[in-house]
Amino acid sequence: MTPLNRRDFVKVAGAVGATLLIPIQAGKGVRRDVEPGKTDDWFPSPYLEIAPSGQITVWVHKTEMGQGVRTSLPMLIAEELDADWKTIRIEQALAHSKYGSQGTGGSSSVRSSWKPLRKAGAQARQMLLAAAAAQLGVAKESLTTKDGVVIHPGSGKTVRYGALVAEAAKLPIPDDPPLKDPKEFRLLGRRVLRIDTPEKTDGSARFGLDTRVPGMLRAVVVRPPTFGAKLTSFDGAKASALLGVRKVFRMESGVAVVADTTWNAITGARAVVAEWDLGASVVTSSSNLEDQFREVTPGTGVVGKKEGDAPAALAKAAKRVEAIYQVPYLAHATMEPQNCAAHVTADQCEVWAPTQNSQAAQNVAAQVTGLPKESVIVHTTLLGGGFGRRLEQDYVKEAVQIAKDVGAPVQVVWTREDDMRHDFYRPTTFNRFKAGLDPQGNAVAWTHCIVGPSILAKRGALREGKDPSMVEGAANIPYAIPNLLVEFCQSDAPATLGFWRSVGSSQNAFVTEGFVDELAVAAGRDALEFRRSLLTNHPRHLAVLNLAAEKAGWGTPLPKGWGRGIAVAESFGSFVAEVAEVSVENWKPRVHRVVCVADCGQYANLDTLEAQLEGGIVFGLSAALHGAITLERGAVVQSNFHDYPVLRMNEMPKIEIHVVPSTEPPGGAGEPGVPPIAPAVANAIFAATGRRVRKLPIRQVS
Repeated sequence: MTPLNRRDFVKVAGAVGATLLIPIQAGKGVRRDVEPGKTDDWFPSPYLEIAPSGQITVWVHKTEMGQGVRTSLPMLIAEELDADWKTIRIEQALAHSKYGSQGTGGSSSVRSSWKPLRKAGAQARQMLLAAAAAQLGVAKESLTTKDGVVIHPGSGKTVRYGALVAEAAKLPIPDDPPLKDPKEFRLLGRRVLRIDTPEKTDGSARFGLDTRVPGMLRAVVVRPPTFGAKLTSFDGAKASALLGVRKVFRMESGVAVVADTTWNAITGARAVVAEWDLGASVVTSSSNLEDQFREVTPGTGVVGKKEGDAPAALAKAAKRVEAIYQVPYLAHATMEPQNCAAHVTADQCEVWAPTQNSQAAQNVAAQVTGLPKESVIVHTTLLGGGFGRRLEQDYVKEAVQIAKDVGAPVQVVWTREDDMRHDFYRPTTFNRFKAGLDPQGNAVAWTHCIVGPSILAKRGALREGKDPSMVEGAANIPYAIPNLLVEFCQSDAPATLGFWRSVGSSQNAFVTEGFVDELAVAAGRDALEFRRSLLTNHPRHLAVLNLAAEKAGWGTPLPKGWGRGIAVAESFGSFVAEVAEVSVENWKPRVHRVVCVADCGQYANLDTLEAQLEGGIVFGLSAALHGAITLERGAVVQSNFHDYPVLRMNEMPKIEIHVVPSTEPPGGAGEPGVPPIAPAVANAIFAATGRRVRKLPIRQVS
């Protein structure tokens, strides 16, 4: 038992009585306390609060960007607390180190919170039980709980949680409260309506662009036309003369135009005349990058995975198969362009940001202002899409820099063109495959050389000289091939790089699952049966693959010109298989149906899990059929959704989601639906036409 001290609980005296606050154990058992008597809302800790009224408040320390954490994280607490779900309310936590990590990415929110938040609920429940036992004069073991009420079955007496908080606050916090057996769950694993649906429906939900602060100005930045370009001079006279323009000045990322409205800032930015030193990247285009990648010699890279002797096995193989696969740069293309509001004074900086990492935003603001982190307040708004883009803090830095210069609250707004042409892109890669089959058609050798720029190298963050993100989904293929070699050959390119939804698995699942299909054809075997034969050591892969094939009716007839394709991939702790049914007419593909089977281990909310798998499929389909960022003379060609399309309503296939019950630890949900869709579609096109797709996007089958 941990002794209770006055920093563990806050008692609010008066008519409302006492409030019980339970600290959530974040990180490695570090206590997260509040200041004694603190009533200031600015820095709420990750606490469970139970008010005398019975209302329960949970502070959500992760970012809500559509994936449902404002519902799933409170569910973890409510389950172990045996709370009445109707009494739950949420507050978005401010940035602070006392929450542990507030970074929201890698499909990690529920996974990282599964035990800590359940433990917090269990601690509160044990203390309420002890308080009720004392009040009723019975043994604690004779009591049970349900829907926010402590029950004594022997006498039928009940006590509401709210009536117990004053006494519970005097008790020690149990260090290791028992957690429920999953068989006892009443809330977790079920379909629960999202808490934030009403506000998103009636328009009261506030995203970054909805931020309004008294006296707030707007800013737009004139940005470099090419990667690495430097501003040499600018003329802001015409811009300064326009209606509503307050200030035009040079800053780190270009020329800032500050005005009283967003439109006036945009108009002012268009009037700025800027001269740039375009730099070395001006000679780079997508075509010569491909030539550059082709010249890289396999065997010269960093080994991601090595088993056996693949070159020797290839030399002895009865049949050899070779192929080249290519994927382009991709933008995140969030529906809400980047934006941030900030207000800087002599002793404080306040930020309103749609960020995936409020603590990183806090750090950036502290660096720009020179203020201690404790003086930087970061309000995390709802995000109109994240997908990894909002892990970056460039737009936050701009807002703080401009607000500091202007001396007033400022909201920086990126236009769609800014967002598309100044993203942190998914890397383009060039993939050389070689594989060998024995006389019986068994795979005996596999080599995969990935060529392209490195995300981590761009950031100076290589891990022992390696970039794991570039080989994930390739180095961990599940197939039992005795001789295997996967390597990454870094070939620099000027575009800024970032983490895109499902990261390396997004492109590597496409290339590896496509090539596995090619081996099946070379072996004269069915694509499903061939995969099954190679998955003897990976039962979770095999289970989702088999169920996907069953649900899709693998092997049953399809209309003329249609084909089925299958793919399976593991990412972020989850295992997903997808079957796509595709037709090809006039050499254009149309995806009609996608069957998705997922083993995500234990999960919180079935509703959000299914929605995230569906969203991942749509996201991946947009990229597979349409997505490509191309470079010309060091600049991004695409500027908006007319030349970087996303999937339209009339292109949407029927999606069927099947979730495998599991007692395994929680896996991710937001990203694992993405990797299998592109290869499933490409393999279906081959089944329909006999033509192999080895390069994305699949705008036309050739």
